[in-house]
Amino acid sequence: MTTITPLLGNSQRLDGGAMFGNAPKAMWERWIAPDEQNRIPLATRAVLVQEDSGRNVLLESGVGAFFSPELRERFGVVEETHVLVDALAGLGVQPADVDVVVLSHLHFDHAGGVLAAWQPDTAPSLVFPNARYVVSSAAFERAVAPTPRDRGSYIAELPALLTATSRLERVRGQFSAVLGPDYRFHYSDGHTPGLLITELKGPDGPVVYPSDLVPGVPWVHVPITMGYDRYPELVVHEKAGFLADMADRSATLVFTHDPTTAAAKVVRDDRGRYSAVPV
Repeated sequence: MTTITPLLGNSQRLDGGAMFGNAPKAMWERWIAPDEQNRIPLATRAVLVQEDSGRNVLLESGVGAFFSPELRERFGVVEETHVLVDALAGLGVQPADVDVVVLSHLHFDHAGGVLAAWQPDTAPSLVFPNARYVVSSAAFERAVAPTPRDRGSYIAELPALLTATSRLERVRGQFSAVLGPDYRFHYSDGHTPGLLITELKGPDGPVVYPSDLVPGVPWVHVPITMGYDRYPELVVHEKAGFLADMADRSATLVFTHDPTTAAAKVVRDDRGRYSAVPV
């Protein structure tokens, strides 16, 4: 039987206003309380899929521990150690045992965990030595040539490191040659081009990792977007269609950034508003 396990990676504290876009603080602070610097706690959560075949598939990798101490402080990364690697070890999975890593996009808080923990005077290196990597072609292209607005969200060395493995698949359609038909992709462009949303069959309906389209419970509210979204109105449009599909099919969403809720069902009330029921 395939086992699907959400796993916490390194956590962050980021500005609450940036995470909630044009929503007023009086609203969003009821959902996630800020600290004295206006920062809110955020998870960077991955999903480990342990297949019947013995293959280990990792959806996302979190922010990891690749930042130097100075940059770790700047970007609000809390832990010094590679939390995801430790969480995998707790399940008996070593980095060499990870067969596939699916990256929704290459922003550092989603892809940084594929890198080894920072060491002084040491160049960045990949921590999963045998893994194949799956990312959308559009997301990869943006990482290679970011805009001035989003350049700071990327790890400059990462595209070349992934390419050098000769184990990188840049997907364009609903399915991956590496993963096979049990994994299906949805796409979103509002947060960043080619955001890859992975769906697989779970014990109680579809299990879907929506990444930054719906990063946590508060963002299930359709109008709520992030300041980091490149096209907030497109996010609202994409999210409305996505959540309708998820509710109709009783899907379970696994949230990347929610600090307290790993997974939830999406339900729709009589007025067409969506909410999340933790599972």
